[in-house]
Amino acid sequence: MDASASFQAYRQLVFHPLKFRLFLLSRLPLILFTGIRIRELTPEQAVVSVRFKWLNQNPFRSIYFAVLAMAAELSTGSLCMGHLYQAKPAISMLIVQLTAQFQKKATGTIRFTCSDGEKIHEAIERAKTTGEGQTILCTSIGKNEKDEIVAQFQVVWSVKSKSQ
Repeated sequence: MDASASFQAYRQLVFHPLKFRLFLLSRLPLILFTGIRIRELTPEQAVVSVRFKWLNQNPFRSIYFAVLAMAAELSTGSLCMGHLYQAKPAISMLIVQLTAQFQKKATGTIRFTCSDGEKIHEAIERAKTTGEGQTILCTSIGKNEKDEIVAQFQVVWSVKSKSQ
């Protein structure tokens, strides 16, 4: 299966009403309970949203920073997973670094966008061909309904062929 077809198969899984929720329940249950949702997923970009609500609030009546980090991580991680879905040889992925900058209070709905799909695809292809681990710096920018930047996360993923 070529890379484009495998990404489309992953995308169908993500937007299946039941299958993806069962995956989240078994592997990432907090994503379900905090209300984080994948809104858009293409080979180039992922958009993830989270809405302020009682369950994910901090004492200052905004979204707890860890919930924002989960949403940002999902925007980068879903792109990685899409590009390595059904890869031959199989590729593992792991976060090795996370940094964040917060600019505004996170209230309302925050949308995190990662547009590093091409960079992720190239690193995964290098990992497949060379057999060596690769790191990828991905940026996820969170904006509120007024299109103001609320937070920016840099997530460094490590991808490595499992055949080693």
